[in-house]
Amino acid sequence: MESTALAPKETITTRSFLRWAVRGTSYKLFIGAVLMLAAGRWDWWWGWLYAGIFFLFDVGTAILVLPRNPGLIVERSGAGPNAKRWDLIIMPLAAGLLPLIAQIVAGLDERFGWSADFSFPFQTAMAVVVTVGYAITLWAIASNAFFAPVVRIQTERGHTVATGGAYRIVRHPGYVGAILFTLAMPLMLASWWALIPSAAAAILYVIRTALEDRTLQAELPGYTEFTQKTRYRLVPGVW
Repeated sequence: MESTALAPKETITTRSFLRWAVRGTSYKLFIGAVLMLAAGRWDWWWGWLYAGIFFLFDVGTAILVLPRNPGLIVERSGAGPNAKRWDLIIMPLAAGLLPLIAQIVAGLDERFGWSADFSFPFQTAMAVVVTVGYAITLWAIASNAFFAPVVRIQTERGHTVATGGAYRIVRHPGYVGAILFTLAMPLMLASWWALIPSAAAAILYVIRTALEDRTLQAELPGYTEFTQKTRYRLVPGVW
């Protein structure tokens, strides 16, 4: 994992790390419980597999990211100053409410059988896509010491442009990963109906990409030059 965005010299306390770990683990257990309660049973292994992949994302963050950029725990724990108002609406919907609705719908679909049967190979393939999506997002975080949960210029942390690692391919690799696991999750869980809120979340990620790219070009020194080297936002050769 390469990061050419200059990481600030920051440290993290054991207490902060434990708080981050407990919060993350609790949320993954909450997602697992939501899926099982919606499905009406506790032996839905596809639901537990998804919750497990989600949990491994935090494990990867702890192993690959935090030793190099410990300040990201603090940065990713809240909105921070100067967050763009439009993102305080978009991000909670795209990363929070809409995926939660999709998970509830998928669980209810499992209980009531609204969707036609999905083949095991297809669901397995979608599980692989979910895993790849989280892996791409993790790569993006590891490549960017300023990977924040909301769009803002982190002047107090000496914000610089991330140009290495995943950012050599597209300018917003984190959203590529998020769109992949957001769209693949309902198919992994065998629910066409859950794809509706997931698709809405994916659309919001595309909108956020456009708005964030415009913000960075206007406010972050060096970003406009970066766009001349990494030309595409999400899909190489397309956009």
